[in-house]
Order: sequence, then structure tokens, then C-alpha cells
Amino acid sequence: MELYCLESDIPVKAQPDPNILYDDRVLQSLLTTEDRFLPQCSYFQRVQKDIHPYMRRMVAGWMHEVCEEEKSNEDVFPLAINYLDRFLAVMPTKKSYLQLLGAVCMFLASKLKDCRPLSAEKLCMYTDNSITPRELLDWELVVLGKLKWNMASVIPNDFIEHIIRRLPLPKDKLVMVRKHTLTFIALCATDDRLAMNPPSMIATGSMGAAICGLQLDHTDQRLSRDNLTDLLAKITNTEMDCLRACQEQIERVLATSLQQGQQYQKETRVRAGNKVREQQDQSSTPTDVRDVNL
Repeated sequence: MELYCLESDIPVKAQPDPNILYDDRVLQSLLTTEDRFLPQCSYFQRVQKDIHPYMRRMVAGWMHEVCEEEKSNEDVFPLAINYLDRFLAVMPTKKSYLQLLGAVCMFLASKLKDCRPLSAEKLCMYTDNSITPRELLDWELVVLGKLKWNMASVIPNDFIEHIIRRLPLPKDKLVMVRKHTLTFIALCATDDRLAMNPPSMIATGSMGAAICGLQLDHTDQRLSRDNLTDLLAKITNTEMDCLRACQEQIERVLATSLQQGQQYQKETRVRAGNKVREQQDQSSTPTDVRDVNL
């Protein structure tokens, strides 16, 4: 359970109870129930005719931007994506309704995870008012019905503290590992190819990628790639080969994302440079009749 302090303007998330984190029964309960909250099928082939993977990636990217802009609790985005995938796995949806569905999923997730939920009016604003609060509220009931009001989904974030406290990590690196892991989990949520993986595998794969990326094996051989994969697999009762494949896929998604980010920055700089040159050219062109020699 998450508790928040509301005495200040900024909500402060309470620290998790260590007794719960070290209780193997809690972790085992999460592992036992997580499959109940997975999409029932790979819906692009079986259910959706009008929606394609790139559309899902676009709306997921938009949802992440909204959550970042609103400084939502870090659980809101992956939970909203869970609702999105589960709905699309059971309900054929027109592509014109996909952004509305994404807004509804954020609306529901923020109610469950944030002390200050996103308002219907604000979410409509983020769609450039292409949807109305009435539509959002009507669709809220549709989504709840299709998900059978089963909204307390197990998400990758639920496993982070259970895993991180069972690893031989330096105390001064815990904050950094946690931060990188959350970033990778959010990145996984935007990629439809990882949607069918259990939350525990996404969490362990993301943490493995974070630790390897931070090169913590330089100070402790127990954190080398092979040893770490073996340890993570034992913590979450996962097959080593499956976990290794998941981590490698996460690292590929990260590499692609970084490459696209660099390309976007490069294109932005080029456009900015072209605009400056155009302005310089315009300023050097005589526009006043007094500047023209007849």
C-alpha cells in the first residue's frame, strides 16, 4: 500500500514497509497473480483490424508525455498502458478512438495511483479538445465494463523494491539503479513487442539492463551480466534464457530510442540553423527603396 503526505504542496511518497519487502510471501503473491492482468492475446492479429502497432506506439508516447508533463506518480503510466492493452485485447476499436481510449486509461490509472488525479478537462486539453469531458466519462464506463472493474493490476513497478533489496547493490547506487529501472520500464510500456511479457520479467530485465548500463560489475563480480541474470532469475522464478532474451530486447529498444532521439536533435539543429540563415539572408536583402541603387 502506498501512503502520501499531503501537508505540503508537493505530495511525498512514504517509504515502503521493509517487513513487507523482505516477506517472500508478498513477492510470491505478486508472481502468482500477475498473469491475470496480461492482455489475453496478441491483439493486432486477432482482434484489431483498424489499429496497427505504430499507432499504439504513438498514443503510448503521447500518454507518457502527458504523465511527464503533469508529474504523475511513476505508477500511473505503466498502469494506464496495462489498461490500454487489456482493453484492445478484447474490444475491436476504431483508430479514431485510440487517443480517447488512452486518455480514459490515464484518467482511471491516476485515480488509483495519484493523490491528485488528472481531471477530465485537463486530459481533454491535452488532446487539443478533440474529445469532450462527456465522451471521456462515457468511455470510462465502457473501459471499466470491458476490464470487469478489475483495475488493481500488477505492474512491473510493483516488483522493483522486492528485487532491489535482494541484490548485493552498493547503498550509494540504489537511487540511481531505481531511477534507471523506472525509465526502462516506461520505455518498455511504449513498445508493443514487450506488451505480452509478464510484469516480473519486464521489471527484472529492466533492472538487469540498468545495472549493466551503470557497470556496477566493476566493483562486484556478483553483478556481472551472467551472475546477475542468474540471481534475478532465482528471485522471480524466471527461466534464465527467457530473462536474458527479455533484457537483450530491452537494451535494443533503448538503443533504438537513443538513436531516434539523437536523430531528432540533429534534425532540430539543422532546422534551427536553416532558419537562422534564412533570417540572415532576408536581413541582407534590401527591402527599403532607399537601399536600392538605381
